[in-house]
Amino acid sequence: MRQCGIVDGLVDNRPRQYSSSVVVKYLRRTIFRKGLQMGVADSGVQVRVEREALLDAEGLWAAILDYVRPRVSREGFETWLAPTKGVALSGNVLEVDVPNSFFADWLSQHYSAEVQAAMTSVSRQELSVSFRPRDAADTGILIRRAPARRPVARQNGYRLQSHLSFANFVVGESNRLAVAAARSVAERPGAGYNPLFIYGGVGLGKTHLVQAIGNLAVAAKPGLKVYYTAADDLFVELIQAIEKNTRLEFKNKYRCLDLLLLDDVHYLVGKERLQEEVFYIFNSLHDAGSQIVFTSDRPPQDIPALEDRLASRLGSGLVVDIQAPELETRIAILKQKAAMDHAALPDDVAYFIAARVRTSVRALEGSWIRLLALASLDGRPITVPLAEEALKDLLREEEPVDHGRIIKICAEHFGVAHRAITSGGRTKQLALARQVAMYLLRASMSLSLKEIGNLFGNKDHTTVMHAIKRVGELRVNDPQFAARLEKLCRMTTRG
Repeated sequence: MRQCGIVDGLVDNRPRQYSSSVVVKYLRRTIFRKGLQMGVADSGVQVRVEREALLDAEGLWAAILDYVRPRVSREGFETWLAPTKGVALSGNVLEVDVPNSFFADWLSQHYSAEVQAAMTSVSRQELSVSFRPRDAADTGILIRRAPARRPVARQNGYRLQSHLSFANFVVGESNRLAVAAARSVAERPGAGYNPLFIYGGVGLGKTHLVQAIGNLAVAAKPGLKVYYTAADDLFVELIQAIEKNTRLEFKNKYRCLDLLLLDDVHYLVGKERLQEEVFYIFNSLHDAGSQIVFTSDRPPQDIPALEDRLASRLGSGLVVDIQAPELETRIAILKQKAAMDHAALPDDVAYFIAARVRTSVRALEGSWIRLLALASLDGRPITVPLAEEALKDLLREEEPVDHGRIIKICAEHFGVAHRAITSGGRTKQLALARQVAMYLLRASMSLSLKEIGNLFGNKDHTTVMHAIKRVGELRVNDPQFAARLEKLCRMTTRG
């Protein structure tokens, strides 16, 4: 075994002397992530540093956390994993200190897969983790090393997360059409909406929905060849295939699928080779009657620098959007999260959070996790004052809802009466003013379609959706209109 050459520049290829304590300290930051086995010259004695480092429970757990950190949300990591510490390594069991028994339960239920994967990658040994609550040192919750997956699971549903299902996807006016289309595709792949293109903002549930499609399809037909991937992962896979001269295997892998779930296709922008591959994969699968599902943060025609022929294919089936959830749906999402965590969430607290967190499902989940953690750590009941305390640095001060100001500015800009803009008048100028007002209310205040419709004489949400779509199209196709719209945006958001 080489006596030198430690990675990352600690030692170069010339023999140099370092004490074992220095080496072990360095390896605590690196050895577990890289799975190294090496020896070090120290006074002419070989030192097996890997075993010594593994015996350091704190260093091992720190390396596991380093592995897990980029694979979970920042909020989740800081709330649930950062307060933990490795305290002992007994045989093949790593004991980890956690604040209380609730933390132990939560980590076991929500992060076991990530911890198991980290143990396998970091330690390269058969290890288990036991979470030891500080308030009950004689009890612990054990996470054992996960058994190896059978190959058939990988063939039938690669990267499908079983907990992302239709059963726990909260349906509201903001996503009802998308959910109905997704369920139809899952039940009868290739028979209806093909391709299905789902678009919407960040954190609104697009990935959950496509994962639910895959899970339901596999459950209904276990032999179905299903594959889920994000466009950026597909790009990495393509580059590797080019470097290894395995393009044929790459093509065959995707062209024999029954159901392809391709997430975040807006990542295709600026990647001509990847766009070309997706184009040919699409043609091959579509011609064979296989189902294709895409997601993006915008509709196909709004993805910049996308080849016309590919944009045409992406939008050739059913295109549906997911909007920010309305108040009722936000409350339902919070209630569902609380039920899944076996926690009581009073109605007034649910309303308090839902009325202030309007942007995404992900933001709602982050707020709930933070509130639940504070309640657990302090042993306090979940109340509105506790929610205010827990979320004070996450939420802006509640803004006064000034729908009237936005509507008034639009009325004055287009030269129509303020009262007329909220009535049923149908002149061309009045209709445009109303549509722009609806667009700005949506953009500036994140109101739901239903909430906006109520401000304009209880108009149907489809009318509001049409208005927003038309203004968006004018913004893209008419530079003069885009300039007017930008001016109105500045006027309505000015303090």
